[in-house]
Amino acid sequence: MGERMDNHSAIQTTGSQWLLPVSEYWGFPLALVNFLACQLFALSSAFWFRLYLSHQHSSPLARHAVATLLGVTLIIFCFGWYSTHLLAVVLANYLLIIQTDISNVHRYSMVVAMGYLILCHVSRVFIFKYGILSTDFSGPLMVVTQKITSLAFQLHDGMCKKAEELTSEQKLLAITARPSLIEYLSYNLNFLSVLVGPFNNYKDYIDFIEGTHISGSLRRSASTSDKNGFHKPPDPSPLNAVCQKLLVCCGCMIFFLIVTQSLPIEYNINPHFVNHAPFITRLTYALFSIQAARIKFYFAWTLGDAISNAAGFGFSGMDENGKASWSLLSNLNAVGVETATSFKTFIDNWNIQTGNWLKMVCYDRVPRHRLVLTFILSALWHGVYPGYYFTFFTGILMTLAARAVRKSFRPYFLGSRGLKLGYDILTWASTQMAICYTVMPFLLLATESTMVYYRSMYFHMHILGILATIVLCPKLTSKVSSAATRTPSNQCLSVHRNNNDKTH
Repeated sequence: MGERMDNHSAIQTTGSQWLLPVSEYWGFPLALVNFLACQLFALSSAFWFRLYLSHQHSSPLARHAVATLLGVTLIIFCFGWYSTHLLAVVLANYLLIIQTDISNVHRYSMVVAMGYLILCHVSRVFIFKYGILSTDFSGPLMVVTQKITSLAFQLHDGMCKKAEELTSEQKLLAITARPSLIEYLSYNLNFLSVLVGPFNNYKDYIDFIEGTHISGSLRRSASTSDKNGFHKPPDPSPLNAVCQKLLVCCGCMIFFLIVTQSLPIEYNINPHFVNHAPFITRLTYALFSIQAARIKFYFAWTLGDAISNAAGFGFSGMDENGKASWSLLSNLNAVGVETATSFKTFIDNWNIQTGNWLKMVCYDRVPRHRLVLTFILSALWHGVYPGYYFTFFTGILMTLAARAVRKSFRPYFLGSRGLKLGYDILTWASTQMAICYTVMPFLLLATESTMVYYRSMYFHMHILGILATIVLCPKLTSKVSSAATRTPSNQCLSVHRNNNDKTH
């Protein structure tokens, strides 16, 4: 047993071997043990950073330097010499920022950062055949890629575009001066988010380091009475928010050990299960196994959010009840995910910061085919496993079909509370089924495994999605065309309002 674990750990780990006895004792992969140890160290360091290296007592330069040093230490501990991949891409892109024409810096940074990430994905999977690690350097590299590209676009917005050419969000995030080397390293490699995120904007991070993060959020969320002259309130404490998120992490860990381990995703393609279990049984197991698999993401993202909050980063203002909200960096709204009644609602509440990044660098900027191009960028960013592409291209179909169904049928269920409740229950169930069907390849990864699963499901969601898109979209087009030819009337205004309902 001990010899087997030692060999397994040696193969599965590129970082430090110091915690190998802990790995052998608990039976967890060493890479996972290293990751958890580093995140716990980051959490304790974050409290220290807020209390003893606050902006009142330390200069921005000192805070940048310490955040960078701790971040680099963590990635070296976790990934050994593979951490040079992160350092190389960060330094290469900083050279681009200071040496190249600022009017093209966003294009150069996107090509270099995304190209390097894709190259690492390809080499890790197909050349070195690492298999699936509990953690690997491509995860932090994905977060760094988000930061590098978003900063380049925001720098281009601030230095090359006129104010009237920017959206209100782009104006808020635009950067008007090139960052210094220490600022760039700190933003990309700080210990708060270097391992698992969350992604954050450069201006928010700099405001946090310089001590204006909370005061700026308070000003934006201040009421009229506040503006008429109150003394500056003390900075709100993140302790309650951190404790709540750590409790969620503990619950996720317990759920993972008890439930997730007993519902392996791979059982969905077990030959005996596929060939002998009834369709309803296979469908039910798929739904429950996907639900259970989400928990590891809940744990990692919530812990990353808590670490940033513990350092005093992530304050988003005061909520409607006058309480401090620490949701600026939240990557997940678990309640929104579990109660989603549409495909779009699920996406909006899942991996939120990645969604913000995709919107910022792709969806809001490409002139046409925005949905397709955004899904393609998301797939490339995640990696080169075929399952990712099955998921994202199926996701495009599910999104288009969901829009068509919602626009066609939702208005008929708004007449009474009972009908609306029935519609919500039906759309919740169908959304959970569509999500399960769509994301299963993302976890199975291989083409053969994906096709086994889809055949066992009789491709039912693909068939329904194609039918809904073909049958309902022409009806929507004809409704809009006929409405446009009528004279302005209450009926015409009603059709216009229905077509501009928020589509999920």
